[in-house]
Amino acid sequence: MPFISETLILLFSVFFIIAAFYSSVGFGGGSSYLAVLSLFTFSFFFIRSNALICNLVVVTGSTYLFYKDGHFSLKDFFPFLVTSIPLAFIGALFKLNESAFFLLLGVTLTLSAVSLFYQARSNTTVRAKPYPKYMSYVIGAAIGLLSGLVGIGGGIFLAPVLNHLNWDKPVKIAALSALFILVNSISGLIGLLASKSLDISWSITLVLIVAVLLGGQLGVRFSLKKASPKVIRIITGILVLVVGLRLLFIQNFS
Repeated sequence: MPFISETLILLFSVFFIIAAFYSSVGFGGGSSYLAVLSLFTFSFFFIRSNALICNLVVVTGSTYLFYKDGHFSLKDFFPFLVTSIPLAFIGALFKLNESAFFLLLGVTLTLSAVSLFYQARSNTTVRAKPYPKYMSYVIGAAIGLLSGLVGIGGGIFLAPVLNHLNWDKPVKIAALSALFILVNSISGLIGLLASKSLDISWSITLVLIVAVLLGGQLGVRFSLKKASPKVIRIITGILVLVVGLRLLFIQNFS
């Protein structure tokens, strides 16, 4: 599909901004990429493929920098990953009443965002609370199942839950979210390749990849060097609120 330069510049700018904000809290921005691309006359498979690729590019860069800065603990992260992967696959097999499900999901995310804003009002230092080891497996399984049901990486669900529980420092939660999304995004990309539904146009896809690569690096570097735990919680809350309200808006007007 031929695209005028103004449209490519617009897409580059919007994807750059999305990647910068989402990467600062360990997210990839997949849901927002889907929303933006759906405004244009692209095919469903093109939209899904490019959103997933951009999501993967962002969280790959974020995961590397979080690891490089010492915010990774495979011992702590492993329980979430080992249960989320098979449960995400199982979740993808179910077909639910979409209207009721997304309405409930929108309300849940909106309330989670409000809770994060309330927590961010406190200037006290975030202190991790000890939890039984099995809780990590349970949370990973539950978020994996939910991710499979709705078809996204799952970081948008995982981060609010762990922040509510004071599981660890916000920056470590962001690191886990990035890795969590990375694993699920790779799985999704393999699924697209296996089903032969991967649809890209290099003249557009490369522009989007460069945009999210630059934006993602900017966002995660800001998070690592400048952002306080309070700022990370506020940004997380804003992004969760945007997704939650969008789900409610779609259900009310669809």
